[in-house]
Amino acid sequence: MDRPNRRASVIDGRMAKNRKTTANRKVTAAISARAAALMSLGVAVIYYLSNPKPQNHYDYTFRVAANFLSGRIAFTEPQPSWLNEFVPFEGFYYSVFPLGGVLSMLPFALLKKLGMISDMPGMLIAALQAGIICWFLLRIASKYDVSPARQFVQTASILFGTFMWTNLTFGSAWQLALGFAVVGELGAIYFTIYERRPLLAGFFFALAFGNRTEILLTAPILMFLLLRPSGPERDAREPLVSFRSAVAPLARFCAVPVILGVATLLYNYFRFHSFTDFGYSRIPGVLNEPWYNEGIFSWSYIPRQAWEMLFRSWEPWPAFPYLGPNGFSATIIWSSPFLLFLFRSDVPRRLQQAYRRIRSRIRTRTEIAAFPSLYSIFSFRSLRRDRGLKYAAWLAICILTALLWTHGNSGGWQFGYRYAMVILPWAFVILLEWAPRRFPIIEATAIGFSFAANAYATWLYNWTTYMKP
Repeated sequence: MDRPNRRASVIDGRMAKNRKTTANRKVTAAISARAAALMSLGVAVIYYLSNPKPQNHYDYTFRVAANFLSGRIAFTEPQPSWLNEFVPFEGFYYSVFPLGGVLSMLPFALLKKLGMISDMPGMLIAALQAGIICWFLLRIASKYDVSPARQFVQTASILFGTFMWTNLTFGSAWQLALGFAVVGELGAIYFTIYERRPLLAGFFFALAFGNRTEILLTAPILMFLLLRPSGPERDAREPLVSFRSAVAPLARFCAVPVILGVATLLYNYFRFHSFTDFGYSRIPGVLNEPWYNEGIFSWSYIPRQAWEMLFRSWEPWPAFPYLGPNGFSATIIWSSPFLLFLFRSDVPRRLQQAYRRIRSRIRTRTEIAAFPSLYSIFSFRSLRRDRGLKYAAWLAICILTALLWTHGNSGGWQFGYRYAMVILPWAFVILLEWAPRRFPIIEATAIGFSFAANAYATWLYNWTTYMKP
């Protein structure tokens, strides 16, 4: 066969392979889409059954939402003593939760108004949030050329291999606000990057920052990703869309967030006569607490909070069960070591070069048979997909983490570092962007350990008396 014909044959073979790969991807996505509903339902059931004694009595946003339906934003009577974050101001009592957190509770407050429930259904809300989170994670994972097994396991690692499982199933207003925020972030990411619908992306982004205000700082990142050329084969050097083409999608994306932002400023003004006062510093005695010795936020808190989130180890106990986390903060790396694979892309090239050098020197059949197995245990090889998306996700994580670390309190009674739930959607994107098609043994081991550690923590907090606030 002459060279032109050989080249044509190779090209035809590659095209056929590409068509086959594309077809397989469609089948994989379809399977994942059908399985997503069942897995999401299963996750919701597991979350619902994870805590027999949820903290429904910490129902700040639920109470305020029910009050909204009665046409009032303030309470005229003092609220129960355990709800110490109601702020007295000019003869009324206000919650310090932002407006978005209250609006998120309106559907459930309506059920109370209709007489269908009497108390905040904390576990039902947590279960619904977990099911929606699972659905979005699976839909995002289905956009990558990884096996269905990795899609399911990577999704489960976020839901059951992180501190989100234990914290969200507490079922109190603080944790449910974080659950709404994660739902909003995932929806914004999905409809910005993978299935571009700017209006829906903006709606979910409003849900996210309406419950956790710090997420507002990631708006420029989402806008940048919205304006990038889409598709897995995009050229990283290709410029953003033109200004004229950018106006319409940006306007649709910003519509709901701008409405909520303006409404939140007005809500603050009606409560405390200041557009920017959320009322947190007005909580009686809060500024006298030792961890707020320099105010609610301060750059000086960063070293302490970094230690709380990354390095504060579990503690040995003198009796059974002998080991447990500190109830006010603990390292998220200990309980979720698979998160270390966020850094997988920084080491593979040298490892591969070393592997090739050693592999080339192997002589015997025994060595040839054994060495690939050993390499598969420690393999960090990954697929490079969209480097720009990976860096954007890292930027979002850095911005959110830096702001969280400037807060004097690590999050009160919790497992791990509950505020860091807001970085998990971006971490999921990075894990998929650089994931190999199959699981190296060390990664599978890390995920398995994460499942065990978080199941143990959920049992400790929700089913035993070993952990008490």
